Amino acid sequence: MTGEDPTAVRVDQFLAHPPAKVWRALTEPDLIARWLMPGDFRLEVGHRYTMRGQAMPGTGFSGVVRVEVLAFEPERMLRLGWRDADPDSPGRADWTITWTLEAEGRGTRLFLAHEGIDPDDPLQQRARTIMGGGWRAIVTRRLPEALTAP
Repeated sequence: MTGEDPTAVRVDQFLAHPPAKVWRALTEPDLIARWLMPGDFRLEVGHRYTMRGQAMPGTGFSGVVRVEVLAFEPERMLRLGWRDADPDSPGRADWTITWTLEAEGRGTRLFLAHEGIDPDDPLQQRARTIMGGGWRAIVTRRLPEALTAP
């Protein structure tokens, strides 16, 4: 990972769907559950909810994420705060996830920035490595599948 930012995971992906459709996949709970994790999402700054995923003991991640909607611009940007629900988790996840959408031709250029990873914490760096591959798989495979599902 030489030359990469040790405090973030970044993904840049073209999706062959208009921004309005991609935005729906990022903000409608039923669609979010198809490609990420189920949760009680509401597009409202300050709204807090919980998502449950797979625990990763080797990174200190409990598998339960407390999420807060920090900011949004419809069809352009969504920023979320992610924190591990276990306050004693050795990974101490306290991250910011920002999705940015830009119209490109008949589709959308989607940018993901997962920031706030501690460059001096070996568990967070291990998590960054794992999440780098995980986010890429989500954005290149699972999200497009959710966009084409009926």
